[in-house]
Amino acid sequence: MSTAMNTDLTVAAWPGLTPRLLRAAAGRETLDEYRGAGGYQAIGDPAALLDEIDRAGVLGRGGAAFPMAAKLTTVRDASLRGRDTVLVANGEEGEPASVKDRWLLRHRPHLVLDGLRLAANIIGARHAHVYVSDRAGAQSVSDALDEVGADGLGGVTVGVRTVEPGYVAGEETAAVRAINGGPAKPTDKPPRPYEQGVGGLPTAVSNVETLANLPFVAMHGASAYREQGTQRSPGTFLATLTGGGRGPGLYELPFGIPMAEVLERHGIPHDRVRGALMGGYFAGLLDRRVLDCTADHDSLRAQGSGLGCGAVSVLIDECPVAVGAAVLAYYDRENAGQCGSCFNGTAAMAAAATALRDGTAGVEDLERLERWSVVLRGRGACATLDAATNIAASLLAMFGDDVARHLDGRCPDCAAAAYTARRPFEVESL
Repeated sequence: MSTAMNTDLTVAAWPGLTPRLLRAAAGRETLDEYRGAGGYQAIGDPAALLDEIDRAGVLGRGGAAFPMAAKLTTVRDASLRGRDTVLVANGEEGEPASVKDRWLLRHRPHLVLDGLRLAANIIGARHAHVYVSDRAGAQSVSDALDEVGADGLGGVTVGVRTVEPGYVAGEETAAVRAINGGPAKPTDKPPRPYEQGVGGLPTAVSNVETLANLPFVAMHGASAYREQGTQRSPGTFLATLTGGGRGPGLYELPFGIPMAEVLERHGIPHDRVRGALMGGYFAGLLDRRVLDCTADHDSLRAQGSGLGCGAVSVLIDECPVAVGAAVLAYYDRENAGQCGSCFNGTAAMAAAATALRDGTAGVEDLERLERWSVVLRGRGACATLDAATNIAASLLAMFGDDVARHLDGRCPDCAAAAYTARRPFEVESL
């Protein structure tokens, strides 16, 4: 299946794959179309479905790859003890290089809502929220809720909470805080949302792509779900590809596909690949070893990188030092401004990386950047500082020759035109 949504974004499933998340038809899927494909089937025993999700090995698609069954079990246990619970479908896609959640909300809102009702039934939630910053996605979900009607989600009432976009706004405690009426900024943990979330109640916060996998499990079972992917990364996932001299692409891939084949399918010649920015920005930079990896969590972790939210930005002509500096400058602007370690740490790393890019850094600056990439890890209320340290550490570890050239002020790429994007590899349109 392959279809161009517009001249900017290509949407396609891997050859030979029957898509589970994408669809061949252009435009927004209607209620009749979704039901005609088998959606919104009668809800069965929630315990049995939870067991099936566990056996399927569904992993979170928001970035952390946390087992979905474990997340649902924790909140379900609170419900079984007599507590009210809440579900949040998190569609606030903070990574500028990712487009999957926006696409699902705009084009397949009923698939997301179907997964929402299944998850809500498992945890005993009578109320849920769709949390989003994309206005078109919010409108699409609101229209879908009107289509399905008050009783169409098994008695679960759903509100749509729209916030201004921001890198930190998609963090789970930021989502809870915003729904509770506060700013879309993270809070200290504990408590975590499963302990005390929306309205003070145990809350499951799940990425919308993760929820969109549940109807397949409910309809076809764990064994069918595992027919694609690997033993430890089962199923399919949505990958956003940017860079490489090509327009952006959104692909549904089985976990475990060789990255070299994915880039070839996207039209990127292997001999020009310099490296990649992985997992949006969070997982850091990876050199040409990206061509030796497969698209699954274990393979990329073994290289000190990660799949994260499934976004991969390929570097060809861009200098890795300049890309790293641009991403660190982005984190300096986008941090929540709440934690001193993050506010000051991102600023310091961005300044050091910018000086390195511009050929004005010395060995002492490089030593400080390396130290910060270690000692700042794990601080702050959210993972923004971890993401920045990932960028700094991977730049130094993966691209030592480029760093050395910048120390000597002899990078030909940056001398011609340094890469200075404010939102590197952003996907702007669908």
